[in-house]
Amino acid sequence: MKLVAENLTGSLFYVEVDDGATVLDLRTEISSQQSLPSDRLLFVPDHDRGRLISAADDGTSLVDFGLRDGSLIYVFFCPLDDEGVDDLDARQLFFNCPDLLLFQ
Repeated sequence: MKLVAENLTGSLFYVEVDDGATVLDLRTEISSQQSLPSDRLLFVPDHDRGRLISAADDGTSLVDFGLRDGSLIYVFFCPLDDEGVDDLDARQLFFNCPDLLLFQ
């Protein structure tokens, strides 16, 4: 399956993974291809912009998130843990703003 990924700068790149790939497989491939820290990668699928895919979903198949060949995903970074807070729910506030602010 070949996915289109868009990062925070608006740059597009392609990521190719097996049809049965998991979130961890995607994270590993992007990390290797783009030299990004795999443990900080977060994804938002274009077809479900309210859905945040994180490391907690590593064992889940990409197909279970509705991703298929040609799907677009947005790639974000989990903020650095400066205060010992390792609560993903606290970090999700970064994604709770209107679509028009995030995806233009």
